[in-house]
Amino acid sequence: MIENALRYSHTLLKSTIINGDKVIDATVGNGGDTVLLAKLVGKTGHLFGFDVQAQAIKTTKEKLLFTGLLQQVSLYNEGHEKLNLFVPANIEIAAAVFNLGYLPTGDKQIITKGETTIQAIEIILPRLRKGGLIVLTVYSGHPEGDLEKSAILEFTKQLSQDLFTVLYYGFINQKNSPPFLIAIEKR
Repeated sequence: MIENALRYSHTLLKSTIINGDKVIDATVGNGGDTVLLAKLVGKTGHLFGFDVQAQAIKTTKEKLLFTGLLQQVSLYNEGHEKLNLFVPANIEIAAAVFNLGYLPTGDKQIITKGETTIQAIEIILPRLRKGGLIVLTVYSGHPEGDLEKSAILEFTKQLSQDLFTVLYYGFINQKNSPPFLIAIEKR
């Protein structure tokens, strides 16, 4: 079966991240990706997680405690555009994950924005290791979603093909703006 955007993002991450890696969850949300990433980096790796909603951080922390994975994770109740304040500049990043849109169980008025997402990507790109990934699952079926979608697509189309490979993965015959995936791999 063809994987949806979220499942395919996990497939890519599992083939990229190894024990000991440093990764970023730029939008921890309900903690699903955070738990997966924490398992993949193992006890010798580290995950830096960000979310603007305190409830998202709380929920994710509880999941990490329950699964015994909190020790390799640092969570910040901050926007991902501020990650340079918390992730040391000398750390090489294996992968970064973004789920764009809004927190399904949270305040749907609080959404990600193309401008701040692009700021975060620009901070991560030079820190990304060779073969490293930035994975963006874009949920554009909400007010302002098309603006973010357009901004992200325009930005990623402009990335140098000499430095990065950019993949667009999504269903084209689905109704109601299905999520799609953009994966940026450093060459």
